[in-house]
Parts: sequence; C-alpha cells; structure tokens
Amino acid sequence: MGTSVAATVAVAVSVVVVLAGVTHAEIRTTLIVSDARPLILFEQFGFARGGKAALSIRRSAWRLRPGSRLTGVDPTLMGFVLISGAQFPKINNASEYAAADPGGNSGGGGFCVLTSGYAVPMIRLSDVPAGGATSILPIDDPDEYAVVFNNCQEGVEVTMDVRTEMYNVRGGVPDGRRDYLPVGLQPLPTIYTVVSAVYFAFLAVWAWACLRRRATAERIHAVMGALLLFKALKMACAAEDTWYVERTGTPHGWDVAFYVFGFFKGVLLFTVIVLIGTGWSFLKPYLQEREKNVLMIVIPLQVIENLVLVVIGETGPTGRDWVVWNQLFLLVDVVCCCAVFFPIIWSIRALRDASKTDGKAARYLHRLTLFKRFYIVVVGYLYFTRIIVSAFLALLSYRYQWGVNVAVEAASFAFYLFAFYNFHPVEKNPYLYVGDDEEEPAGGQLEMDDRAC
Repeated sequence: MGTSVAATVAVAVSVVVVLAGVTHAEIRTTLIVSDARPLILFEQFGFARGGKAALSIRRSAWRLRPGSRLTGVDPTLMGFVLISGAQFPKINNASEYAAADPGGNSGGGGFCVLTSGYAVPMIRLSDVPAGGATSILPIDDPDEYAVVFNNCQEGVEVTMDVRTEMYNVRGGVPDGRRDYLPVGLQPLPTIYTVVSAVYFAFLAVWAWACLRRRATAERIHAVMGALLLFKALKMACAAEDTWYVERTGTPHGWDVAFYVFGFFKGVLLFTVIVLIGTGWSFLKPYLQEREKNVLMIVIPLQVIENLVLVVIGETGPTGRDWVVWNQLFLLVDVVCCCAVFFPIIWSIRALRDASKTDGKAARYLHRLTLFKRFYIVVVGYLYFTRIIVSAFLALLSYRYQWGVNVAVEAASFAFYLFAFYNFHPVEKNPYLYVGDDEEEPAGGQLEMDDRAC
C-alpha cells in the first residue's frame, strides 16, 4: 500500500496549493460511499491561534472489497487526522521511503499516516458509536491545516456521513465571534466590494462615453459594456458570498449567483477578445468563416469550463474524480487561451499583406501597431493570471493568500483599462483615421518592420 499512499499524498499536496487560491472553507456535509482510497482530503484551512477544527461522523460502516486478501477489518486503522502544512513534506518522504523499502522498518505493512506521529489524530472509526461522534480540536500552533481521512487497510471500503466545521475566533477568546474564512482570506469581502464598486464606476463612465459619441459607437462597444456589467455583478456576488461565509459558514445562495454571473463574464471576455482581434465592427461589419469557427469553439469551451468550475467548487476535494476535474478545467482553459490568439495573428498578417498592395501605408501602420500591442497585452494578461499567479501562490505564506486575489484583480483591471481605452468610440479612431502628413514616414516604418520580420 506504500506506493498508493505516496502517490495520494503527492496529489493531496498539489491539490492543497491549487485549492487555496480558488475556494474558501465553509461548513460542509459530505457523504462517502464504498470508498477504498487510502487518503481522502476533506478540507484545508488557515488557522490563527485559538481556532477550532470540528468534525462529526453521523454514521459509519465498512466492508471488505470482493477479492481482498484481508480476513477482517480493523477499525482502529481508519480515522481522521489533522495535518499542518509543515508536516506534509515529512509525510511524503516517509511514505515514499516505505514504498521503496516495503520489507524494512515498516514491517511490510506500508506507511500509515494515522499512526505515523506526523499528524494530529482527530477520531478513529473504532471510537464512533452507533449514534455518531464529534471531535473538536483547538489550534494552539497557527498554521495551514488539512483534514484528511486515512484508511491504512488496502481493500477496505468505507461508507460514512461526515460534517466538517473549521473556524477562527475573533480575539482568540473562547466566546469570541466565529470567523469561517481562513486567515489568509479574511480581507476578501472588503477587497471584492472595492473591486465591484470600481467596475460599476467603470461601467458608468463607459456608458457615458458611448452615449456622448453615439454616432461613432459600434456594436462591439455594447458587447464590451455587457462584459463590464457582468464583471461588476460577479464581484458583487463574490463579496456577498465571502461575507456570509465569514459569518455563518455558508454562502446562502450567493455562490449560485456568483457562478451564473461568472459564466456570462467568462463567455463575454473571450468573445470580446476574439471580436476585437478580428476587427469586427471596427474594420468590417462581418466575420469570416474561420473567425466564426473560432467563436464556435471558444463559446462552447467556456460553457464547459464554467460547468467544470461549478463541479469543482461544489463537490470539493473529497470527490473521487476531483483531481481529474481540475485537470480538465486547466486543459479547457489553456485551449481557450490559445484559440483567442489566432484571430489577432490573422489580422496582423492581413494588415501586413494589405500594406504591400495599398498605398495607404500610414493607415495600416496605425492598425498594425495597435494589433501588436493588443496581442502582447492579451498574452501577458493570460500568462500572468494562469501561470505567474500559480507560482506566486505556491511561494506565498498562507497568511497572505489574499495577495493572489489582489494581483489577479489588478491585472484584470489593467487589461480592461487598456482594451477599453484603445477601442473606445472616438471620431478619429486609430483604426480608421490617418492624416495625410503621416503617410510618408509610415511607409518607411512598414519597410523597416518587414526587414525585421
């Protein structure tokens, strides 16, 4: 069993890193049915001194899987433990050592987290009576902890109904108000409220600019306004969601609104990037067939991505296929990010080719420069929010996980500001207007660009 435990621990460690940036802890009730996994990650939470981890098992049962080599089940070798972030590397090393040397000091029985001494025992299934049991552990050593179920008997299937509740206490006093957000995510309600207000103000300014220059406003500007609206609504719901979780441990339905508005925001974001990249409504009133095909790929993928996000958020890490769902989410997201680059590249090539046959060099230089900038900004934005942020989270202390959210929202706002400023409705749009005095120097610049390419 050592090999499977080593692999499971490695997956659990990676899941903890990913989970910290995209979800927050809350009161959860989880039903486990006929599950033989050696390790099941239930929850992860950043504790301050005086916090508490509560776990209730309402019912539990076990049985041998058909074909198991065991003759009986020992319930003392199945139970819940609390593992601090500092202990995960030690557990991983010990499990890998036991897997590499199954006949050594481990006695051939493999590595068992429950009896290893690296984890704090919460409750064993042998201690759960017929009516259920509850275990509450006070946290004296502040750290990021994970609640893990460990089954040290290969081939034993477990069924149980589990309720987890983890919280910090304001002021560290026993009768203080409970705070169900991890230490590193407690500023989120305020952060999301400020971000939402900023986007609502952004939307008001955008609507005023479009109305003021309605003669030059295009259909793409209405789509961009809708993007701002759903972004603002999504952040407002995120603020309410985290506020309710912080005080009650449950989102009170705000998570549903968050997923709905997040879905529309995600679809509109990639749609706006594709439409701007094609020059739709600016350069031409139609889309070419290949550009339509990109939209027909991106929009369904965004639907799938948001559905997968709901599954990840609602099932939690206890699901057997939770890691697979995370990998599917990342795969779909990468495909969407790659797909939106094609229209921008096509437009850059088309403008470069047109500049060789048309005498209006300056007109194409303006457009080409703008497309190049837009391409670089899109690449930078997607690279930062998908890759750099993940590396940043892995290095960041659990106390400052909110910094990742601030970084993501700051990058998003900078991207929105660039796109909306460069493509807002104006009489002399950089796409369309070029003065006669700019024609000759522009021709020389295009020739230099061609040589460089």
